[in-house]
Amino acid sequence: MHRTARLFALLAFTTLLPVVGAPQAHAQLPPHAWLFGSWMGGLFPPPSTISAQECLAQPVMIFTRDIIMRATIIDQAYTQRLVETARVTGNGVEFRLSHPPQLTQSPFALSGGNDADIGFGCESPDVLHVQRRGENEISFPGCPEFPYPLVRCPAR
Repeated sequence: MHRTARLFALLAFTTLLPVVGAPQAHAQLPPHAWLFGSWMGGLFPPPSTISAQECLAQPVMIFTRDIIMRATIIDQAYTQRLVETARVTGNGVEFRLSHPPQLTQSPFALSGGNDADIGFGCESPDVLHVQRRGENEISFPGCPEFPYPLVRCPAR
């Protein structure tokens, strides 16, 4: 019985070791986890004070684990791009975005461009560089469509 108890204790310890020891692969956060949430600004100077309710009513950008959503001036719906990869850079993150499927052009679209070219106004529609400027402030260098920094929407 004493031997069985020791074997059971050893089995329990080795089973818990991965949980207590090194972090599991599925428990690791992606390199862009600090961006998760809603952001305001970018298109216009960010407001100096804004309530969470006002900011969350119409954010300009929303970052999640797999999707980046962007508001535009001429469209009510958010433009969504899937994240293929995200890698840490010296002062932020570089996203590689999957190319959206070919969509039919709306007869009401103001631009004559192709919907597959939807991007952020940067050097490539499938790459987005995010520069961290502070705890709650970011910018998109080299993206003329976002001339101003973005600020994180405050918590409720």
